[in-house]
Amino acid sequence: MAAPLGAVDKTYSLLMEPLRHIHNPAFGAVIFRRTFPQVTREGGMWDQSEEIYPALGARSVRGDLYWEFPSKARISFAHMQHEDTKLDWQGAQIPLIEFDELTHFTESQFFYMFSRNRSTCGVTPYIRAGCNPDSESWVANLIAWWIDQETGVAIPERSGALRWFARVGDDLQWADNPETLRAKWPDVAPKSLTFVPARVYDNPALLNKDPGYLANLMALPYVERERLLGANWKVRPAAGKIFNRAWFELVPVVPEGGIECRFWDFAATRKELAKDDPDYTAGVKIRAVDGAWYVTDAIAEQIGPAEVERLFMTTSQRDAAQAIGNKARYMVRWEVEPGSAGKREAQRLTRLLAGLDASGVPSRGDKLARARPLAAQAEAGNVKLLRAPWNEPFLGELHHQPDAAHDDRMDAAAGAFTAVTQTARMARSYQG
Repeated sequence: MAAPLGAVDKTYSLLMEPLRHIHNPAFGAVIFRRTFPQVTREGGMWDQSEEIYPALGARSVRGDLYWEFPSKARISFAHMQHEDTKLDWQGAQIPLIEFDELTHFTESQFFYMFSRNRSTCGVTPYIRAGCNPDSESWVANLIAWWIDQETGVAIPERSGALRWFARVGDDLQWADNPETLRAKWPDVAPKSLTFVPARVYDNPALLNKDPGYLANLMALPYVERERLLGANWKVRPAAGKIFNRAWFELVPVVPEGGIECRFWDFAATRKELAKDDPDYTAGVKIRAVDGAWYVTDAIAEQIGPAEVERLFMTTSQRDAAQAIGNKARYMVRWEVEPGSAGKREAQRLTRLLAGLDASGVPSRGDKLARARPLAAQAEAGNVKLLRAPWNEPFLGELHHQPDAAHDDRMDAAAGAFTAVTQTARMARSYQG
């Protein structure tokens, strides 16, 4: 059973949960944060555990980030910084898995760890998670039944209510009991989930110990105040400053022909990966046909350099094959970092895609300034999106600029738009 918790002291709750099993010598728990610094930084999860576990006779091994109790039961701390870090846990058997700040993890990381949630120690395997509200996250969809979709706050009578789900294909099917799911899909194995909301007012001990904390929350800007103090899952940043999602028409198909470009924003080559919420490597593909621009795909992954290179190569080759079938001219572009190192990297990437129209382009200054020509055409109704699952995160990021946490998709989209527009303009000039 996975149970995302609301605010109060989520980390403290997660640290306490495994203690009910520490007298079982075969028991083990793993508590995840998205990045390693989140575990070890001053006042972080490890420091908090040092205030609790020694009183129960636990011995710490900081280098390996685990506590061992007198019974030999263990509580370990780990990160899942990159998407494929989840694969490091292949073969693991973990009775209790916990996620601190679940919205920082990807949906695939979360559900992959279900396969590692196994137990032969007598403890029924289960999962716990804590998080703050984030209207743009996959978690908001996961717990939507518990949330009033008009107000964004939890429905009181549904707090702690158990629901059951089963994955059928790529979709989660829900029911109030497992029998309903088994009746429709006899081969599925239903899992249970509940959501327990909480607010800072539910933690009087914290407010008594640090009365200034409430004042700090009340001093936050409106959106963050509503999220962290009001536990609002629907509130969003002020939007429409650069893009408005209403400008983009979703279309079922894209016309053949035209000029198509996939532009890449490489986070792993120049951006800080140790942040709490690492930047994405984004690749957005736009096709210009008959005076309109069609966004046909948008990739965004939080992955390391080796994975970025594989994604870059496989996606480019697939795009090129699709472009032939769509009778479109295809290009690959990316931004070249200033200096000789950036030029050498651009040459290397070009060699990787030998046979394709692939090249780096010089850095072009302010991101928002680069995005405004695309925004102008979108506002005029000339930019359309191929209907697909990536639409929502793409539109969400663009709609909330410049206040969104990330701008990687926007930057890649602006680059692709500029590339196809300039190429089309040069083609018309040559023909004239």
